[in-house]
Amino acid sequence: MLKKNLGFIVTAGLIALFLYYASQFNNPLNGSQKKKSDINYSSDVTGTNGMVVSASRYASEVGVNILQSGGNAVDAAVAMGFALTVTYPQAGNIGGGGFMVIKTKDKITTIDYREKAPAASTRNMFLDDKGNFLPEKSQVGHLSAGVPGSVAGMLYALQKYGSMTREDVLAQSIKLAEDGFEMEDRLAESLNSDFDLFNEFPSSRKIFTKGGAKFKAGEKFIQKDLANTLKLISIHGRDGFYAGITADLIVKEMQQGAGIITKEDLLNYQPVEREPVHTNYKGYDVYSMPPPSSGGIALIQLLNMIENETLPDRNDVYYGIKEQSNYYHTAIENMKRVYADRSEHLGDPDFWKVPVSELTNKDYAKTRRNEIGENSTPANEIKPGVFVKESDQTTHYSVIDKDGNMVSVTTTLNNTYGSGVVVDGAGFLLNDEMDDFASKPGEPNMFGLIGNEANAIVPGKRMLSSMTPTIILKDGDPFLIIGSPGGGRIITSVYTSIVNIIDFKMSLDSAIDKPRFHHQWQPEYLQYEAGAVDDEVMAKLKEKGHQVKQISDYGRVEGILVDWKNKVYYGHSDRRGYGAAIGY
Repeated sequence: MLKKNLGFIVTAGLIALFLYYASQFNNPLNGSQKKKSDINYSSDVTGTNGMVVSASRYASEVGVNILQSGGNAVDAAVAMGFALTVTYPQAGNIGGGGFMVIKTKDKITTIDYREKAPAASTRNMFLDDKGNFLPEKSQVGHLSAGVPGSVAGMLYALQKYGSMTREDVLAQSIKLAEDGFEMEDRLAESLNSDFDLFNEFPSSRKIFTKGGAKFKAGEKFIQKDLANTLKLISIHGRDGFYAGITADLIVKEMQQGAGIITKEDLLNYQPVEREPVHTNYKGYDVYSMPPPSSGGIALIQLLNMIENETLPDRNDVYYGIKEQSNYYHTAIENMKRVYADRSEHLGDPDFWKVPVSELTNKDYAKTRRNEIGENSTPANEIKPGVFVKESDQTTHYSVIDKDGNMVSVTTTLNNTYGSGVVVDGAGFLLNDEMDDFASKPGEPNMFGLIGNEANAIVPGKRMLSSMTPTIILKDGDPFLIIGSPGGGRIITSVYTSIVNIIDFKMSLDSAIDKPRFHHQWQPEYLQYEAGAVDDEVMAKLKEKGHQVKQISDYGRVEGILVDWKNKVYYGHSDRRGYGAAIGY
């Protein structure tokens, strides 16, 4: 009898132990059983000479081909940027803009090629005579387009930091456009989901529908007009886009659709090289994009605010429901305050004095953190900090070469397929970035983000962005390249992925694929993917007063984790997309 009871006790104990570890699977602080100080260097794709990750397998193949032929990380990044125009038209573009963060042997810098408001823009151009915001004007059609910056920015990067010629870098993209490529299931689905949008514009219907019919996966997608436009850029550089035939086609398209971009707007466009924003997070140097992107500052604020929290893993203590709910509560309340600051203080630094040093100061982060109580703070009680002054469619790609040069790029048309308008005869889509301005102070844009005077429409001004291309170093050596699309959720997608890797010791693929959560102050509810928060933890959050709403999967994080000591690169393309990490 004693033996039977002993056997029962042992069996029950083993079952309890199994259930305990199984319960830890959804714990946000779990991911590996390594020591707390260790990073889990692993992922589904590895390389020892180079790594590229993007939202399109074709674009990733272009990038790795450039690296294998002797190009550096900037060469590969620029080649991938042009390739994404061809193979990922949802967001890859020459008709939009973006941000690039670069680390070379000698420096870390950023290139701002965000779109700009045309000279004919006016403060109230998207309001009716009663002052009501008209989102249909700022989000679809010719008037919604800002002056494109992608071509100027990528060519600037290539000329200053690359090693290859335009002709070599553009050759593969031209071939993909001219000869075509086999359309993936997800691309066909995406094009067909916007079938009605493309049919609104004859130039778009001609390219992105099959003669007025829908595409099927596996069909060859050929874009002759786009191939010709890319050839002009290859031959003439920026003059192949901002002047000559292509510029004439852009202006003609504007005139046909009541748009306001002129030849002067195109000729006057210039990218800007800016100093990155920086913080040290637990011994890791984080470099990200400064304004007019809000992403870098917001990311740094979030990291600074969580830095002093106790985030134990399962090897330290049992991390129970109460502890998990406290962690989520703190992270959510941090997010609310960061997005409140974003609404008031961030805009184009060429037009608005952005308090960068104040917002990224660790003492300020402590002050904001100390405002958090036991329960949820209502949005109307959270105000932006006061200082004594002086897409959802985007795409990200990451590159590292054999010498450790790193490039992190996020580029966008804003909404999926931007304005929906193809420049007739040139074969590319125009952005709808004018919606990223605060057309009416306090009125949300398509992503629900609030803006004020800092981001008001002014001719020649760059609109605020959430793009967060980021590079992280450890002891001066490469550690992580990361970024994401996702509109206002970009910032928290990057933030939670970084914390998953550094604090929760997850492998790169687990860190990126884990379900996410997001709060942006307004609207006043926690947004979360299925599986992001345990049911018991969610109940505790509701007890604290948090409103919650499950949403579909968001973000498409493309990351590279670097074990520099052993010269191994780990890549992963988010499960939410259909891209590819390719190493060699």
